[in-house]
Amino acid sequence: MNIVCLDLEGVLVPEIWIAFSKESGIPELKRTTRDEPDYNKLMNWRLAILKEHGLGLKEIQATIAKIDPMPGAREFLDALREETQVVILSDTFEEFAKPLMKKLGWPTIFCNSLTVAESGEITGFKMRVEKSKLATVRAFQSIGYETIACGDSYNDLGMIEAGKAGFLFKSTEKIKADHPELPAYEEFDDLLAAIKKAL
Repeated sequence: MNIVCLDLEGVLVPEIWIAFSKESGIPELKRTTRDEPDYNKLMNWRLAILKEHGLGLKEIQATIAKIDPMPGAREFLDALREETQVVILSDTFEEFAKPLMKKLGWPTIFCNSLTVAESGEITGFKMRVEKSKLATVRAFQSIGYETIACGDSYNDLGMIEAGKAGFLFKSTEKIKADHPELPAYEEFDDLLAAIKKAL
């Protein structure tokens, strides 16, 4: 039994925070897990910037509503789901993910949640579990699944390295150089072929 675990942002859809950085005109918000391996540190830093600028969930959701999946992502996901079970493992939040899941045909996603005040200010975030992507892959393995994983950032490396096969997709030159042992792809057709071969 196989299960494919995919990252969301940078793999299937553009990075939400980069899109919001452009929309809000706040260049600091371009920073992602490709730049900062410590997710808690990154999120606390983002929340401080939002507070400083008086921005909340409503403004971010308005940007997310305009984001479309990467060209070919929906077709890739549909083709992959015909072959095997697929779950998206993301460090994003339920409050961000829903409109994107609709555009991707409602795949299963495991992610985190935000704490939001009545004013709409994002006051905190709740991670599902520590190192949620790796912990989820380990949990799948504990119930008899072999995992194949794909992602683009530092926070994906654990789940990619833990399975029977793992791939980088549209990753940075630095991550690819640091992990030459991981096959790296730029096109959905190539990634789909590699996953099918690993199944």
